[in-house]
Amino acid sequence: MASSAGLLLHRVGDGGEVEVLVGHMGGPLWARKEERAWTIPKGEHDPDEDPHAAAVREFTEELGSAPPEGPEIDLGQIRQRAGKTVRAWARRADFDASTATSNTFEMEWPPRSGRTASFPELDRVAWVPLARARELVVAGQVELLDRLAEALARS
Repeated sequence: MASSAGLLLHRVGDGGEVEVLVGHMGGPLWARKEERAWTIPKGEHDPDEDPHAAAVREFTEELGSAPPEGPEIDLGQIRQRAGKTVRAWARRADFDASTATSNTFEMEWPPRSGRTASFPELDRVAWVPLARARELVVAGQVELLDRLAEALARS
């Protein structure tokens, strides 16, 4: 089963609440969905690739620039419904979401048309309050947000 690694940026917003940077999944299958259609920047890595290095690489690919430096929290690993494991780190840092430009993927679209179309992996990136992010991200990643909240409450 595939393994992924991701980097979740977090900051304290203007209202004093914790915000996280998440991306809306691109492509026609997600176009009309909002809740449970967002993700942390992440992607698959080879078994011999360092997961943390993969998380930084995937952030760079999906947002178009390297992540800013900042202190990190190891959020550990989760298993999503389909069985994929995700290892993630949270990094306290700011990032201008308006500058994000995602890499693309190709798929046959419309289905059975024989035509291939290209779509961004993430079609939107936004800072959202942690509580709202729990409603937006795919169900399996809520645990990562909970782990971040617990770690921040302890610090």
